[in-house]
Amino acid sequence: MQISGHSAKILVVDDEPNIVIALEYLLQREGYEVQKAYNGQQALDCMENWTPDIVVLDVMMPGMNGFEVARRLREIPALELTKIIFLTAKGTQRDKESGYASGAEYYMIKPFDNDVFISTVNEIMAYG
Repeated sequence: MQISGHSAKILVVDDEPNIVIALEYLLQREGYEVQKAYNGQQALDCMENWTPDIVVLDVMMPGMNGFEVARRLREIPALELTKIIFLTAKGTQRDKESGYASGAEYYMIKPFDNDVFISTVNEIMAYG
């Protein structure tokens, strides 16, 4: 998908390689530019030199969890417009509240429906 003349950029952050591969395929098929990270520190390092439009973020990862990554991302002025989608198996109401409190705009539960995921991403890119 094109946003003001450039492909929208999406960073996928998950410690499960199969999930990363699946999301990368789905997003690239839609025309998005995709970068990958397998833990929170890799994600933050990536965003030092690359500004994604959306970060798709797992919660449970080794080292730094997704909530902490989201909080840190929200402290970086250059990333204030970046949208965060949590895509995680942690689906309690408390988990969701923690996700939104850490700065996420969307919270989706695994297993996820591919069409719903892509529709959500496309909606974010279309309407912000």
